[in-house]
Amino acid sequence: MKACVLRSPAPIDERPLHYLDVEKPTPADDEVLVRVRACGVCRTDLHVVEGDLKPRLPQVIPGHQIVGEIEEIGADVSTLKRGDRVGIAWLRKTCGICRFCRAGRENLCDRAEFNGWTANGGYAEFTVAPAEFVYLLPAGFDDAQAAPLLCAGIIGYRSLRLTGIEKAAWSGARLGIYGFGAAGHVVIQIARARGAEVYVCTRDRERHQALATELGASWVGDAKENSPVKLDASIIFAPAGELVPPALEALDKGGVLVLGGIHMSPIPSFDYSLIYGERVIRSVANNTREDGREFLQEAAQIPVRTHVQMFALQDANEALIALKHDAIKGAAVLVV
Repeated sequence: MKACVLRSPAPIDERPLHYLDVEKPTPADDEVLVRVRACGVCRTDLHVVEGDLKPRLPQVIPGHQIVGEIEEIGADVSTLKRGDRVGIAWLRKTCGICRFCRAGRENLCDRAEFNGWTANGGYAEFTVAPAEFVYLLPAGFDDAQAAPLLCAGIIGYRSLRLTGIEKAAWSGARLGIYGFGAAGHVVIQIARARGAEVYVCTRDRERHQALATELGASWVGDAKENSPVKLDASIIFAPAGELVPPALEALDKGGVLVLGGIHMSPIPSFDYSLIYGERVIRSVANNTREDGREFLQEAAQIPVRTHVQMFALQDANEALIALKHDAIKGAAVLVV
């Protein structure tokens, strides 16, 4: 099969992914083999390719927003069947027995595995994954539209959960979003559907600010501008630690700032006054399967509509270069 293989991390402008013929994987007893139809291109993939996330394999096939069709099932799989259209996300597997897993916090499992980082992912014609961590997909999304939901959507949904605002209290709430890529353009749709006002800070005027306005933002400004009102909660999706102080300054008392990325540049020091008033900073670590199931159900009901720019599988380097330089309006997707 064809796949994009990372042999050694390097800056994406050096195009370190190699488009090669590799051996087609065989599913273990608890796994399914999936023929990949589309795979979203995520900033976490960029962190894997450039080495911000320490390599865990001698070489790896990135990709963890995978949409495809089940081609083969392992001997112990009874919940899925051949021909099912499924999604595969970042969280590949957890131990199931540690204190985090037993408490319903499997996203914090110390022995967790991750698609496209600790195991081969979806920048390929086929991939395998444990059946218990695979999602049946709603019928309302085509393959390319569904792909960004599987990380940008799920992590965005978890970020909304960690703001501490209950679903019933979202009407009239003021939410800030810093960085308006794949996750931001999904989250605004959920928040708006729940009745929130959304204030977007993003540096790209031509694409991101225009899309934010199109999707109903109450205000759109530059990434380091303060919103015109105090915010109940904010989410930073940009991997830019320097945004933390201005984001805190824009929060109202009791507000929560959620850091939605797996990697972020250093956060500069700031005065205690920015967190006084019971302001809170929280990070997001991975996701649970419950996050995925709840999000896909709500996304289908709204319905969320993803804006995608499609690339051929062999053009994965170009897609990641475009992502790094903020040249994607919405989400990039590899079509296989």
